[in-house]
Amino acid sequence: MLASMSERISSIAIPNDLAACQALVEQLMQTVGSQSATIAQLQKDQEALKLTITELLQRAFARRSERYLHDPNQLKIDFNDTPEAADAASGLAEAVDEAGVAVESHVRHRRRTPRSEDLPQHLPRYEVEAAVPEDMQHCPQHGARKLIGYDTTETLEFERPKLRVRVTKYPKYACENQPQCGVTSPERPTGLVEGDRYDTSIAAVVLTAKYGYHLPIYRQQDLFAGSGWTPSRSTLLNILAASAFAIRPLAEHVRRVVLASPIVGTDDTHVTLLLPDNIPKPDAHNLKSERAYEVLWEAKRQGRPSVLARMWAYRSVTVPLVFFDFTASRHRDGPDLVLESFRGKLMADCYSAYQGIELRSDGQIQRGACVAHARRKVFEARESYPLESGLVLAQFQQLYDIEGRGKNVSDAERFQLRQRDAKPVWESLGAWLASVAARDILPKSKFGQALAYLRNHWEPLQLYLTDGRMPIDNNDVEQLMKQIALGRKNWIFIGSLAAGERAADFFTLVASAVRNDLDVWAYVKDVLDRLLAGETDYHQLRPDVWATAHPEAIRQYRVEERRDKADRKQTRRAARRLISQAPTA
Repeated sequence: MLASMSERISSIAIPNDLAACQALVEQLMQTVGSQSATIAQLQKDQEALKLTITELLQRAFARRSERYLHDPNQLKIDFNDTPEAADAASGLAEAVDEAGVAVESHVRHRRRTPRSEDLPQHLPRYEVEAAVPEDMQHCPQHGARKLIGYDTTETLEFERPKLRVRVTKYPKYACENQPQCGVTSPERPTGLVEGDRYDTSIAAVVLTAKYGYHLPIYRQQDLFAGSGWTPSRSTLLNILAASAFAIRPLAEHVRRVVLASPIVGTDDTHVTLLLPDNIPKPDAHNLKSERAYEVLWEAKRQGRPSVLARMWAYRSVTVPLVFFDFTASRHRDGPDLVLESFRGKLMADCYSAYQGIELRSDGQIQRGACVAHARRKVFEARESYPLESGLVLAQFQQLYDIEGRGKNVSDAERFQLRQRDAKPVWESLGAWLASVAARDILPKSKFGQALAYLRNHWEPLQLYLTDGRMPIDNNDVEQLMKQIALGRKNWIFIGSLAAGERAADFFTLVASAVRNDLDVWAYVKDVLDRLLAGETDYHQLRPDVWATAHPEAIRQYRVEERRDKADRKQTRRAARRLISQAPTA
């Protein structure tokens, strides 16, 4: 093509007239300019295609880790087989000890002590004597052998859960030969279902299995059948409906407590809501009901069998409680109604509804943006601008290292730490965003869009600097979405609006119990027993308060597991800081 172009140019006769020559040169310049623009556009298109291919390969084959080390030699493999590496390793270990890294002694002790394989002593035991062949009991030369002792082994056995029927006898009394006195009998307590046919222990199993272990109802049929009772699905669903009616006041109480706290995080995810045959009429005094009516009727008009409903999570930062809310769509009416009475700081993603809520609150709600979201956008765009994205990711790493140092200090100390160490990092990042190098980034590129996200939410991203209680990101709330996602994968859909609202209450109870490391079944059963008995002191039934009165129901292994994980993370961050601060040769 280039050869043919040069041939075409050489074939042009050069005119002798100066004006003609100038016109020819001007025309050639226009042609070159047009072709240069075309080449530049093709190069941009090619780069965009390369980025798309890289992203697809990343999604298909790369690990999902977002870990990042700002190291120009990160692609080099170091086998630690050099004297320098050995010396550096020993020096690093000494430096970690000298730096006073907060590693609890129990972690080191557990690593040195071999794990005990003994079975728990509190489990019941029974003895079985092994069968001995006749030839072992008698010696051909000396006759019967004498028993001198036993060697013992312990083998753990599993026995299927046992079901039993409790028969409660209510005595009846009457005056002999005096029918006018009638018959008297003790008052019968309120049962979960009519006739008190199913104990709260059954309801606790069904509820915990579905919303704690994500087992749909039809699988629970098989579990119960293995113990000798094969309930219908409608029976199990009726038990859930009765339980939901009992726990509704408690779920509403948890909701009020969460919204009364000064800092709340929120997030949402979708769930499939089947379109009912008969759409329930809206409540004129309930905006949420009217919105659901509109969404369902529009879906019916379009002939769709279902709609994408939403399950919202609201997590208090200062109180260990969580509550869920169910809506038929992701319209702003959902968070608008829930947060109507909330006053404080709201940590959320940058969904426009939250921005509107902040504006309409007249300053009584401050919206904080999730720093992890901003970092993730930069991380996903690192291939197009590796040097520039590396600079930004390194500053995010500094921010999270600062948060790691402030993990186990008071709120006031964490606030001072952020003001002293994190604020300058944000100022440095802001200066770079205003620099010529950042402005030259193509705005429509993925990295350009990530920088635009940073600029557009600059103040909400830094709101956590103003309060030592506020988290840097919304990751804890996003973890709650896993509970919905796991359940959604198993029970697939929600059958009605009422079922969605019941599920929200069940998730409220289960997620709050899990957050407090409780045995969910034990907690749910006791709560149902006390609610059915007429208890209205909902404060005592809160999972965090209930846990203090029932320490035996706290799963200590979860507490230790989380503590050890946090210790290891602190150690890694401290080691990384020491490496980055070490003088280079």
